[in-house]
Amino acid sequence: MHLGELTIEELETFFRELGEPSYRAKQIFIRIHRHLALSLSEFTEIPKRVLKIFEERQLFSTLQIKNRKIVEALSSDCGTEKFLFESPNPKVSLQRNFESVWIVSEKRRTACVSSQSGCSLNCVFCATGQLPFKGNLETWQILQQVYIMIRMRNPEFPFIRERLTNIVYMGMGEPFYNYDKVIKSAHLLHHSLGLNLGARHITISTAGVVPAIERFIKEKQPFNLAVSLNHPISENRSELMDINKKYPLKDLLKVLKTYVKLYRKNITFEYVLIPEVNMSSDHIRELVRISKFIKHCKFNLIPLNTEFHQWRRPTEEEVLHFQNELRKHGILAFYRGSPGRTIDAACGMLSLKS
Repeated sequence: MHLGELTIEELETFFRELGEPSYRAKQIFIRIHRHLALSLSEFTEIPKRVLKIFEERQLFSTLQIKNRKIVEALSSDCGTEKFLFESPNPKVSLQRNFESVWIVSEKRRTACVSSQSGCSLNCVFCATGQLPFKGNLETWQILQQVYIMIRMRNPEFPFIRERLTNIVYMGMGEPFYNYDKVIKSAHLLHHSLGLNLGARHITISTAGVVPAIERFIKEKQPFNLAVSLNHPISENRSELMDINKKYPLKDLLKVLKTYVKLYRKNITFEYVLIPEVNMSSDHIRELVRISKFIKHCKFNLIPLNTEFHQWRRPTEEEVLHFQNELRKHGILAFYRGSPGRTIDAACGMLSLKS
């Protein structure tokens, strides 16, 4: 158990079992999730006898930063930073390393967090998919990625100059293969006594785990949903993303149509652009068909950032042409470049390179 992954109700139960007043739960929750405490010495309102119990039971540990890389060149993403974390949890037999990115843009500060160490999928264009899978991250490990980045980006903390605006679960791993812990972490980030980040500013991305999407819908989760599409033709998508063999594109699109019908908001399709693989006029035609079937969707166009299989990165002109062709058909298509590419922090590049 880790104090940083307990809800207020769970903390109240914990303190009752200790024979302590229930108001301690709110004190601890605010200290961790609003004041972003990273050590027991910061729990100033908690009696020493209780802190001693925390220490003896190892109820509060902190991720260690193994490396930081920042974009320093003059560019639109100047200041984007990648963090390499290591879990110090002695109860974990296999050491877990994972990366997070603080993405800087003109109006946003976005925390891109990991949900797994390595990845259990094998998307052939993604560097993370080449790593061995070392397990799901705990709820507190997901949250501390955010909390530590906020503190590191604000050296005069608690005075905050650079305020977090968005969180995306788009780092290492498949978030919906760690569904319970990802959803719990999102609710803790959304909590009014914590960071109080609006649900519309929290986006969970999946490669297409259909049963988890169905559960997400059934539970009426308030967070944004993004789906890695990357190819509009099912058999070709299977060559890029092995998950398509388990959950075919037709089943994925069917459940996404249910999502937009109930939620009445756009699905975001992430689309990695690979010349000679998924950027032809035929592919555009199929994407238009998918868009008409789903009705409420938008596309986030991502130029290929890795160099596997002798594939090449599309030119700026190719990306803009592809975007314009989609827009001619009334499709919302966005291209925001590849923030963090110079420090191996862009989409598909997280591979524990220090």
